[in-house]
Amino acid sequence: MCTTCGCSGTSEASVIQPAPSHDHSHDHHHDHDHHHSHDHHHDHHHDHGAVVTLEQQILAKNNLLAERNRGWFAGRGILALNLMSSPGAGKTTLLERTIRELGSALAISVVEGDQATETDAARIRAAGCNAVQINTGTGCHLDAEMLRRGLGALKPPPGSVVMIENVGNLVCPALFDLGERAKVVMLSVTEGDDKPLKYPHMFRAAEIMIITKADLLPHVDFNIERCLGYVRAVNRSIRTFVLSATTGEGMGAWYDWVTAQYLAAVEEPA
Repeated sequence: MCTTCGCSGTSEASVIQPAPSHDHSHDHHHDHDHHHSHDHHHDHHHDHGAVVTLEQQILAKNNLLAERNRGWFAGRGILALNLMSSPGAGKTTLLERTIRELGSALAISVVEGDQATETDAARIRAAGCNAVQINTGTGCHLDAEMLRRGLGALKPPPGSVVMIENVGNLVCPALFDLGERAKVVMLSVTEGDDKPLKYPHMFRAAEIMIITKADLLPHVDFNIERCLGYVRAVNRSIRTFVLSATTGEGMGAWYDWVTAQYLAAVEEPA
């Protein structure tokens, strides 16, 4: 389990392919039952020191698997980006437009993370690219093992781009390295410009911040310069984009950055 928030972990997650198999549903049922009873028993007996130790062990194991994922991407010349935000910030909408406008130049596939439903994966497939859905159950983030399983179903081709849409949450996804080249945090103008101060770990972990839904700025109390000041207070090296996936404003700069990252990933020695 995630000791930071108490959510369930990898064993409860399920990878949903376009045509799920019978074996998949059986494995999910078995793992869930075992994991739940095991964690429930120990939650009543650990002290604070044991919680910290368990968290360190979980993160250490995750980081090892993340490095394996990173090597897997590097060996195939694949650019992997981890998109994180609170629910409703516009991750799927950004991906839909990116696929439609950049997909002819780059081969893009998507790993979708949500607690339930296959809605976002269906939207991504309708936009024109391959996608698999990872449902985490009560889990509030993807981890490296979930991604490994998702990649096994996705089968991205060498020399391509894998966009990972993490579970909507501004806390736990920041802790879990997936093996991505960069973490991208998204913040919509409808959420408030003080989010970098309220969730500093997320904005400190990210290399990129995208302010989304810029077309709504005239209608909300969101100050771009104030937000940029807040985010630089917690992460001086973060790069920022302001855009609207609805109108297309600012999307060109995002495409240029993705393309540059892709070229770097392809050209780097494995």
